[in-house]
Order: sequence, then C-alpha cells, then structure tokens
Amino acid sequence: QVQLVESGGGLVQAGGSLRLACVVSGSIDRLSAMGWYRQAPGKQRELVARMISGGSTDYADSVKGRFTISRDNAKKTLYLQMNSLKPEDTAVYYCNVLMGLVPRNYWGQGTQVTVSS
Repeated sequence: QVQLVESGGGLVQAGGSLRLACVVSGSIDRLSAMGWYRQAPGKQRELVARMISGGSTDYADSVKGRFTISRDNAKKTLYLQMNSLKPEDTAVYYCNVLMGLVPRNYWGQGTQVTVSS
C-alpha cells in the first residue's frame, strides 16, 4: 500500500521561504510523475510543479522562478522549495504520485501553507 505524508507547511510572512517534503512509503512501480498541487479556499486544485519520468519538470506560471521541485530517490522523498512567498500562495499543498501499469493517482493528506502580508 502506497502512502504519502507531507510536512513542512506553516505560517510565513510574504517574501519568506518554506520547504515542503513528501515521504513515500510502499513500492514505487512504473512511476509516471511526482508532483505538488495546491488548493485554495473556494478554488479548484491546481498543479504547482511536477517531475515527469524521464527528467522533465513542469511549473505553474505563477511559481516559475520562485519554487523548485526536487527529489531524493534514496529517501523516497519529494521536496518543494518555495521562496519569495506571496499571500496568493496560501493554500493546502498536496503531494501526488502517478504510477502503475494502469496509471493511478496517489495523494497525501495535505499540508497548510499560509502567507501573511
């Protein structure tokens, strides 16, 4: 059974930084992509950043140049370094893994990020 556990969220002032981490337990098999999504109150969940099997990365336009996605395969951990945070980055951030012979999405429980102005 695959489980994803996020950590690193919190309250930070605008301009500050946070680093989110997502530890994946269980077997990672036929990985398609790993990434971070976020959902603000009253809004749909949206892609923040993802790493696609093969090495390419995608970022939302709103976070390009400020956020960096990375992973440590040995620790089975995905990271999101968030710099120059803005109040509009406030949301619950979710870790996602897409994998399997028939690709399936796995989600973490989410971690709250609040950026004060």
